[in-house]
Amino acid sequence: MSAGLTAPVAMTARTSRLSAVIREMLSRPSGCIGLFLVIAHVALALFSPFFAPFDFKAMNANAILAPPDSTHWLGTDQLGRDILTRTIMGGRQAILVTAIATPLAVAWGGLLGIYLGLAGGRLDDILMRVVDAFLALPWILKMLLMIVTFGTGVGVLVPTLAFFYGIPVIRIARAATQNIVARDFVLAARARGHSRVSIMRRELFGNVLDALMVEGAMRWSWMLLAFTSLSFLGFGVSPPTPDWGLMIADSRNFMAIAPWPAFAPVIALSSLIIGINLTADALAKALGIDRAQAAVH
Repeated sequence: MSAGLTAPVAMTARTSRLSAVIREMLSRPSGCIGLFLVIAHVALALFSPFFAPFDFKAMNANAILAPPDSTHWLGTDQLGRDILTRTIMGGRQAILVTAIATPLAVAWGGLLGIYLGLAGGRLDDILMRVVDAFLALPWILKMLLMIVTFGTGVGVLVPTLAFFYGIPVIRIARAATQNIVARDFVLAARARGHSRVSIMRRELFGNVLDALMVEGAMRWSWMLLAFTSLSFLGFGVSPPTPDWGLMIADSRNFMAIAPWPAFAPVIALSSLIIGINLTADALAKALGIDRAQAAVH
């Protein structure tokens, strides 16, 4: 009977803790603002096709680079397309790709980091030198090499972002694990002859999860910047799909005479990044994690 109650009790405890963390985040102005910005952008990404004022592909030769007015609230671009429509739909691909890639990056990087922190020894030394070598190279060169080799599209961008942004997670998970492996409950599990996989699952994962959650929020914002940068360089979303990076790239030649096509995507991207960072800070404080100390590791 008691064994049958274990799962419901554990689920209740997790739900209670999650509620406490959310309440703590919402008690901070930064947490409220951050969550509002993130939720607003995700809602736009999901539902923007239903209330966008125009077709994002519709061109108007009589309204090329038209300034904001009562018809086009944010003006039009160099092809006469409505900037408001393209801006509110411009985050769909970025949010979709990075929302898939971020959990994948945290999952594989976190699991490998936990294993290395527990195992130690020669394998740990060798793989961490490989991690250092990867981190020493500029991220844009590494991803451009993969994209040029395998092409663009969601099927390439998701695993590419997940792989390269999972590498720094290894260091965070390993450092968090090394702070735990010397504790009595881990030593007791080793003394009972539990396997490394069992120790990872039963003793370590739950204690490292908080750090991985905060790290995942941080990685999401960096992935969004990377995705937008790739689109700006022409290696992300293909026209005429609306995308913030593409919109900025398309408008750069007209900045002197019509700056408004670039302002809207820049503000949209900035507000989402700010929202994610504020949310990550509030989450770290709610969980009692020092982000500055974690970044050192």
